[in-house]
Amino acid sequence: MAIELNAADYGVCPGGKDCGAAMLSLLDAAREKNASAINLEPGEYHFHQASARDMQLYISNHDQQPKHAVALPLTGMQSLEINGNGARFIFHGLMLPIVIQDSCDVTINNLSIDYAEPFSSEGRIVDITNGKTTLEMSPASRYTVENGKFLLTNNGRKDALHCVLAFEADGRMVPTGKSGDMAWYAAAEQLPGNRVLFAEDATHKGLSVGQTLVMRTYYRPHPGMLLYRAKRTTLNNVVFHDSQGMALIAQRSEDITIRGGGCIRARGRMHTTAADATHFSNCRGYISVQGATYEAMMDDAINVHATCLGIQKVESPRTFIARYMHGQAYGFEVMEPGEQLQFIHGPTLELNPQLRQVASVEVIDPRHVRVTLTEDVPTGIGAGDAIENADWHPSVDFSGNTIRHNRARGALFTTPRPVRVIGNHFDHTHGSAILLAGDAQGWYESGACQDVLIQGNVFRHGLTGLYQFTDALIAICPEVRQPEKQVQKYHRNVRITGNHFITHRVPLLSAISAEDVDFSGNKIEYHDIYPAQSGGRPWLLKQACGEMKLQTTE
Repeated sequence: MAIELNAADYGVCPGGKDCGAAMLSLLDAAREKNASAINLEPGEYHFHQASARDMQLYISNHDQQPKHAVALPLTGMQSLEINGNGARFIFHGLMLPIVIQDSCDVTINNLSIDYAEPFSSEGRIVDITNGKTTLEMSPASRYTVENGKFLLTNNGRKDALHCVLAFEADGRMVPTGKSGDMAWYAAAEQLPGNRVLFAEDATHKGLSVGQTLVMRTYYRPHPGMLLYRAKRTTLNNVVFHDSQGMALIAQRSEDITIRGGGCIRARGRMHTTAADATHFSNCRGYISVQGATYEAMMDDAINVHATCLGIQKVESPRTFIARYMHGQAYGFEVMEPGEQLQFIHGPTLELNPQLRQVASVEVIDPRHVRVTLTEDVPTGIGAGDAIENADWHPSVDFSGNTIRHNRARGALFTTPRPVRVIGNHFDHTHGSAILLAGDAQGWYESGACQDVLIQGNVFRHGLTGLYQFTDALIAICPEVRQPEKQVQKYHRNVRITGNHFITHRVPLLSAISAEDVDFSGNKIEYHDIYPAQSGGRPWLLKQACGEMKLQTTE
């Protein structure tokens, strides 16, 4: 018999009080009773850090924390549906709102996530005089001016200002022709009326009165939601208005469905998430994202990749030590006994054709593991090369979504399984709309693409700024140290057909180490409302590419 729990019966009610302790009791009851559903009333629910449950977690692509204060720890749940009915969850302090861990068939419907104190501050330019700029700060902004310097003070912290991003009044990012991360002098003076005078001439950065600056750091302590060892998770109309890192990150999880929702600006605010909207690291099965809106993020709408580890030392024919290479991506399991490893030659990113099965994994410390195989390490593999889990790559369906007005790139895919990018609207992405990446040098995010279809999308005036790997609207850009030594290309079988490009004169496609690329049958419509980039060339083909089919663009 299905058991449904009403949140109000456990003291989880809308209003101003802290619902944290009551929510923990409700979730414990749902677990004990094997409840099939939790039903919430519409309204605003508040959760404070002090009442959250502490969890120790290593979260990929974030600044690692000794502990995470988790408001809704959905751990060990089976076949549970949470019906928000339009509920708005507001979180107070540095905390991780929702964790779905070691759970199966969890569905969350119709709720939104926001923070009482936005993670970035915002100010509108109201005056530029005598080489100085006055900002009128938004009422929600948290900041102070101490000893003549501007500091961000949200969620109990005091952080130096790392950079600003500029937005037009209509929500578009200001075209810069270079990175949107603009340095900004912290020297400041507090003025009446929530105004701050900065010793910075905004006109030198191409800015003008009426534009809004989002003032931020690069700190990523907590995502808005974490999926970890979760199976068959569904999010229906779940909206993130803000986050302290990624909005949603999934690691070591499988079969994830997102319908509607996304990252949407709260009223009166220009920014949404502090990093990516959705991020999938070391997942498998099927990732399906349809009908969502992703706007004003400080990074990409979706990023799908594996995490590869660098080989440090081969200790014996079957044993080696591997290291998690990036400081924001370590500690979570990349491989388990019985799973297959793919070996990557570091300088060329070439994949060794011989897979090997893992016999055992010994954790030396959070950054190092000792791996023993059932057979010898393939010949020619050693220190400086890398490994990825050949069994944990997902297929992706990213269709019918809107991606607009965000920093950096629109969508990143680095997986050998089929990728379908169909019927999306990429509207004023500040950098590239789509990137096929891959590396064993920097982020160590791998998974060479072998079957990508990009079809029926609209690309509207992207690439008004330049970021890492963003020299074309669609960039195929793995990091290859020695492309001249490659025998095999990294990415292959990429079809870009039947799309509509509405663009100023920027490169439509660039490629490194790619073959069997087909760019044909696309409608290209030029409106030169922004300056051309890279000489206005339609192609910016780089190096080490095989066969490519390119349509005439004029």
